[in-house]
This record gives sequence, structure tokens and C-alpha cells, in this order.
Amino acid sequence: MGSSLALTLLVSLLICLFQFTRCVSSVQPLCRSDERLALLLFKESLAVDKEASANPFAYPKADGWKFQGVDCCYWDGIECDHNTGHVTALDLSSSCLYGSINSTSSLFHLLHLRKLNLADNDFNSSQLPSRLGNLSMLTYLNLSTSSFSGQIPLEISWLSRLTSLDLSNTMGLEFGMFSHGGLKLERPDFKSLIQNLTSLKHLHLRHVVISSPVPNILVNLSSLSSLDLSYCGLLGKLPTSIFHLPNIQFLDVSNNLHLSGTLPATLSCRRLKFLSIRFTSLSGVLPASIGNLHSLELLDVTACKFRGPLPSSLGNLTNLTELALLNNSFSGDIPSSFSIPSWFANLNQLHELHLPFCGITGPIPSFFANLTQLAVLDLKRNQLTGRFPVGITNLTQLESLSLGSNMMDGALPDSIFGLENLQILEIYSNRLSGIVEMDRFVRLKYLSVLYLSSNNLTLLSLTSPNTTTSLPMFSELGLGSCNLRRFPNFLTHQNQLAYLDLSQNDIHGEMPKWIWEMSFDTLFLLDLSFNSLTGFHQSPTLLPWSNILFLDLSSNLFQGSPPIPSSSIMVYLASNNSFTGEIPQLFCSLGSVRVLDLSRNNLGGIIPQCLSKASKSLSVLNLNVNNFHGPVPQAWMNGSKLKMINLGKNKLTGKLPRSMARCRMLEFLDIGNNQIRDTFPFWLESLPKLKILILRSNRFHGEIKSREFNSVFPKLRVIDISNNGFIGSLPSSYLESWIAMKRFHVEHLSYMQSIFYDHMFMAGLTIPDEYNYSMTLTNKGIKMEYTKILEVFMAVDLSCNKFSGEIPESIGNLKGLELLNLSNNILVGQIPTVIGTLTNLEALDLSHNQLFGRIPWQLRQLNFLEVFDVSYNHLSGPIPQGRQFGTFPNSSFDGNLGLCGNPLSKKCEDLEASPPPSSSTFEQNHGVGLEWRGVLLGFGTGFLVGTGLGWVHHNYFYFIIFKRTRCS
Repeated sequence: MGSSLALTLLVSLLICLFQFTRCVSSVQPLCRSDERLALLLFKESLAVDKEASANPFAYPKADGWKFQGVDCCYWDGIECDHNTGHVTALDLSSSCLYGSINSTSSLFHLLHLRKLNLADNDFNSSQLPSRLGNLSMLTYLNLSTSSFSGQIPLEISWLSRLTSLDLSNTMGLEFGMFSHGGLKLERPDFKSLIQNLTSLKHLHLRHVVISSPVPNILVNLSSLSSLDLSYCGLLGKLPTSIFHLPNIQFLDVSNNLHLSGTLPATLSCRRLKFLSIRFTSLSGVLPASIGNLHSLELLDVTACKFRGPLPSSLGNLTNLTELALLNNSFSGDIPSSFSIPSWFANLNQLHELHLPFCGITGPIPSFFANLTQLAVLDLKRNQLTGRFPVGITNLTQLESLSLGSNMMDGALPDSIFGLENLQILEIYSNRLSGIVEMDRFVRLKYLSVLYLSSNNLTLLSLTSPNTTTSLPMFSELGLGSCNLRRFPNFLTHQNQLAYLDLSQNDIHGEMPKWIWEMSFDTLFLLDLSFNSLTGFHQSPTLLPWSNILFLDLSSNLFQGSPPIPSSSIMVYLASNNSFTGEIPQLFCSLGSVRVLDLSRNNLGGIIPQCLSKASKSLSVLNLNVNNFHGPVPQAWMNGSKLKMINLGKNKLTGKLPRSMARCRMLEFLDIGNNQIRDTFPFWLESLPKLKILILRSNRFHGEIKSREFNSVFPKLRVIDISNNGFIGSLPSSYLESWIAMKRFHVEHLSYMQSIFYDHMFMAGLTIPDEYNYSMTLTNKGIKMEYTKILEVFMAVDLSCNKFSGEIPESIGNLKGLELLNLSNNILVGQIPTVIGTLTNLEALDLSHNQLFGRIPWQLRQLNFLEVFDVSYNHLSGPIPQGRQFGTFPNSSFDGNLGLCGNPLSKKCEDLEASPPPSSSTFEQNHGVGLEWRGVLLGFGTGFLVGTGLGWVHHNYFYFIIFKRTRCS
């Protein structure tokens, strides 16, 4: 009995011992003490700052880490190996970490890490530590949006097990350059990184500076499924092999402007879902094989250089949810334009369709009503015609509808107010007409962006006071040219506006007091230009909007002192008003201002010296047409960003300050129509970017002597020094060195302007960032105002001085000239025949000199010459006949008793036929510019018919009157 009991106890003991062993063996090992200490030291080396992470759900994950208590394998963001207890994953993404990580960091004691994620923190632009290469077990490394900087260390390329590498948006990382002269690189270039990391599946380097070609060995990464090389400064051609990677699903090489190449004729990456090549220089045609990419969900080829017709095979991409084709040269039967093809109807899964700047003509096709999944439809800046398509109102999922800058007409249909999900409605700059009742927008409760400007619409304010508070809260409102006669009363309850355009209306009187409380903290842009506003309810006026960036008060009837904006202001436009008094000293504290335009007012006093000291922020200073007196401000600063200084048409005296030569960015200088007494400003010669120099109607004097510099005014296109007291010979050395005027090349038409900020962008709102230069020139006693100046326009006006001697032959070097005015001087000798080679000339004035001899027959080659004046000289012989000479009036030849032939009544007794130029000579001299001349008709100086087409402001033209003038 006893032995049986003992046996039973022994068996029970063995069973318990076995179960205990099993229980102990199944317990996960504790975190290694050395690794726990390393984690705690890493935590202590960094601060916690809520501003360090952009993710709205960020929180300090490491705050719960404690030295005592819970095993570190259970800490937030930590994973351990179940068998060994080693830390294998550290995820502190969006943890509000701030500080620097260097190679002595305890982080690098965690040698068993397979996953490291430190994304969305702020590591204070510290260098990427080279000891990352010691973490040889890593398969996943994510340092994106983490503020590292400097060159990527060589040791990163040692992590041969990596399958995922994300260094995106660090904003400071870069690869080393290619080696030169056999020197070994200390830092890896992009090619060497790819060579070693052959297991990669995900490679994201967005915003990492690569600045080299994409290496062909990229095709060796056969496992690659996701590749992001956007904003990397890539060069050369994109290897077509990249489109044959067997597993590629995500490919983004966008925003690499110098990346060229073509798409392969055969696209075989059938798993590809995302393809963005926007803002690159890829060209050619879209191949028909693009229709084979049946998995494609996003295709973005915005602003590339593709041309030709869109392949109909795009209609096969029935899984597309986003398509962007804007700003290329896709065409149909008419070059640079096409109608929307019917195969678009197949893309019935589209959520976003972006087709602006595509040259699309005709009406919006009815089949768009079938694209019922559309949330974003962008067709702005095309040539769409016809009525507003009622079918679009069937797209009940629409959140954004952009049809601005087209030619659509008719009324806005009532059914538009049934799109209850609409957040953005842009229909500006069309030909829409009729009455729009503001009450109707109550139904669109999500609407935040509304642009109705520049149509023939009449906006009726609210008919019911209760409707004011039930309207949606707008962030952007474009109500320009909506026939408003007063400020809409619904604005009293709008406190979230960022953009408000009330320009081109007929709003009268003072600004109401309540507008001072409207959107006090949110308003960035306010445009009140081209109204009849007279003033403010208080003076001096301190504008209330604390974050205003762009303010346009121009072309009103404002009186008193100009209002003072907050220090945030970047663009301040107040021209064409009746402001009086001096410029308030508070303008000197506007430390962010880029553009200050107070031109065409009645301001007086002395120009504050502080404005020249503010030139480190200023790009444009325009005080033209006022009553300022005294000296030009003296203290122009080194490092000036000024591109335009216009102080013309005032009463300024003294000399030009030599410190202006510090304005190395200067492109436009107008000191004309003042009382400056000085010699020619030779010290401006070396300004590398000066394009326009106007010294007209001052008291400049002396000779313009030859200079020793090899390059003087290298970019000069327009010079007007007329109506001064210059003497001596014409400056032949200058005529030989004005390089920009020697060439004439047109790739595309553009205007001279200051782009004063790459893009003023805030809270999703793009602010205008261009300011067009303007000027006045005189030809044949006729004053012409250029409110826009084409980059190709070139003019020389040396008239109304006391220049003597002969016209130098070097004048023939200036092949780009359109206007040449040497009138009212004391020039002698014959008209140089080389002027006949200036085949772009539209206006030539040599009147009121002492020239003699014959009018060269070579001037018949000036096929674009519309204004010609040689009156009051001592010319003789027959007037050349034919071509443009058949269009000039008698007055062009007055005061030359020796001239004969048409159009004069005096016949030539011994008429010598003017030898015609050979056809080859004519073609050679006229082979440039025939096509673009048709485009520019009306912009040249020859268009002197009383009025001229001027600057487009908010898509409106206004007219300029030309007045006859004489030398003073």
C-alpha cells in the first residue's frame, strides 16, 4: 500500500516537473538589459517638441518608457525577437522628437534591429550618421520628413538586406557627385547605392538631391515595386528599361525639369498602378501601348513636352481614378487644339480629371454626364464654347468644378445648385450672362471656393436678412466684374476668407466700417482695383488684416494718405488714385514687402531714404508720376533684390546716387522726366541684368565717351536718353557692345516682368507673383505707352540732344532693333546703308539733323517699317520707290529741298532707278520672324493709329491714348 502511494506521488511529481518545464520554456525572454539601457539613453538624448511632427495624430511614444517595471519589449514602438529578446523593431515615427543624432548615439548599440522608423520628427538638420551602416540586419529604414541634411554616408550602401528605404522629404540630403580624374569618392553617388542594395522593393528619395542621370543598372532591381525619385534634380535621359521592371507598381519621377527622353513604344509593366512624370522634359508621343497598362489607376503627364494626338487606347484604362494631361501639345486636326474624344466615356471610374491648358475646343461633350464617379473636373484655360452643360449637374459626387478662362456663354443653370457636395466652383473669365442670386448658394453648404469674376453676370445680394448667416463660409471669393455697386452685405458674416476679389465693379464711396472686422486673421489677398472707392472712415488708416499678403487698391478715387498694411504685406498696389501727402514713415517697417507701387498719385515731399534701405526685400519700387522732390534716395544696399526702380515723372533734383550700382539684380531703371543734373551714369554699365534704361527729359549733360570695358550693359534692350544735353559723337563703342540687341531669337512670346517670388503659397492659396514692366517712348513726336513690354522689343532713342558727327556704321550691329530715333540732334554725313540690314525696324526717325546725300535704296529692305521720318535735313536725289516707301506721307520728307519723286509733287529730272535687292538677300534679311509678326500685330511701335491694346488686368483690356510731343 505504501509502495503504491509512493509510486503515485512520484508519477505526479514527474508530471508537475514536466509541465513546469514546458511553462518556463514557453515564456518570452525578457528584453536585454544593455538594449533597454540603450533605448533609455536614446530617449534622453532627444527633447520632446509638439512642433517637431507634422502629423496631427503625433504623440511622444517614448514618454511611457521607464527603467523599472514593464519589460521594454512591451514599450510603445518596440518589437523584440520571441526567442532571444533582442530589440528588432524601433518605430518612433511622429513622436515629436527634436534634437540631433550623431555617431555616438546609443541607437547604434541595437545591432539586431531589422526595422527602424524615425519618420516625421525634427533632427535639427544634423548629418545622417555613418554608423547606420553598422545596423547590418536592417531590412526597413524610414527617415522621411525628419530634417536630416548633408551628403548620404557611404555606409548606407552596406545595408544589403534592405527591402525598403525611405529618405523622402528630408529637404537637406544629397548624394555625392560622380568621381573625376580617377579620384575615389568618399560619399556614394546614386549609382553606387543601387549597385549594393539589390534587394530593394521600395525606394523613396523624394526631394533628395541627386543631380545626376538615372543609372541604367536600375533595371537590375527586379524586386522593385515602388520607386519615387520626384524633385531630385535628375539629369539626362530616363532609361526606358525602368518601364520594364517586372514588379513595378508605383513610379514617380515628377518635377525633374531636366529629365528628358521618351516613353518606350512598348510598355510592358502591366502591374503599374501609379505613373507620374509631371513637370519633366519627356517628349514625343504617348504610345498606343499605354492602353495595355490595365492596372493603371493614376496617370499624370502634366507640363511635359508630349505632342501629337492622344492615343485612343487610353480608353482601355478603365481602372483609372485620376488622369492629368494638362499643358502639353496634344492636338487633333487643328494643331495645338482638339476636341475631347468619345473614348473618355469609357473611363467611368475616374474620380479626378485634369485637362486645363490643353487647347480643347468646342462644347463639353454630353457623355461627361456618364462619368458619375467624378469628384474633381478641371477644364479651365481651354477654348470651350457653348452653353453651360446641364449634363454636368448629374455628377452628384462633384466636389470641385473648374471651367474658368474659356469661352462658354449663356446663363448659369439652376441645376448647378443641386450639386450639394460641391466645395469648389470656378467659372471665371467666360462669357456667361444673366442674373445670379446669392441666396441660391445656401444649398451648397460645403462650398468654400467660388469664382464668378470676369463674365457678364450680375450678382444680386441677399434678399432675405436671415440668408446671410446660412450661407457657407467661404475661403475664396472671386466676384470681380459682377456689376456690384456696393459691398455685398453677406460679407459681414464671413470670417474665414483668405481671398477676396471685388475688382472691376462699380462700388462707390467710402469703405464701410464693418469690413474692418471681416476675416481679420485669415485674409491673405484683397483686390479692390478698378472701382470708384473714395476713402476710409479714419485717417491715417491702419489696415486691420494681420496676415495680409497681397493688397490691390489701384485705379480708384482714394484720397488722403495711403493706408498702412500690416508688416506681413508682400505686394502693395495703389496706383492710379488721388493719394496726397508724403509716404508715411510706417512704410519703412514693412520688412516683407516685395512690390510697392504708388505710381500715378499726387504724393509729394521727399522720398524716404528708408525705401532704399528696404531694397533687401523689395523687388519692385514704382513711384512714377507723382510730385516728389529733392534728391533720389542715397543708401541703396548691397544684396539688393530690386529688379525695377521707377521714379520717373516727378520733380527730383541733384545727381543719381552711385550706390544704385549695388542693385545687381536691377532690370528696369526709369528716372525720366525729372530735374536730375548729372553726367551719363557710366557706373551702371556693368549691371549684368539691366534691360531698360530711361533717363529721358532731365538735365544730363556732357559727352558719352568710349569706355574700356569689354561688356557694357550686356542685357540692355531699351535705352531712352532723349531730351537731355548730351554732346559729342554718338557712342559708337556702346553700339558695338550692346550684345542683347545684336541677336534676335523668338522661342516663345513673353513679357518683361519681375517674378518677385517663386510662388507665394499659403494655406492652399496661390497669390499672384508677377509684375509687368511698363514704359513710355516717343517716336516722331508721338508718345506711346507700353503697359506691357515684350522681351523681344528693342529700342534706342537718343533724340533731342546735341549729338554731332556722323552716324556710326556700328549701328548696323543692332539687328534686333524695332525703334531707332536719332532725331533733333546735329548729325551730319550720309545715312549709312547698313541701316538697311536692320530688318526688324518698325520705326526710324532721323529728322531735324544736318544729314545730306541720298536716301539709301537699301532701306527698301525694311519690310516692317511703318514709321519713317527724315524731314528737315539736307537730303537730295530720288526717294526710293515701292514696298514700304509707298505708305509714307509727304511729311516724312519735308524740309529736304533736294528730294524728288513720290510722294512729293517734285518730279526727278534725272530719275535713277533704285536697284532692287536680290531675292536671296531679301530672304536672308527677312527669314526671321515672319510667323510671329502675325501674332504681334498691334504690339509694335508701328501701330500708331491713335490707340493701342494694353495690359490685360483681370482679363480686361484697356486703351492707351497717344499724344503728340515735342523736344523741350
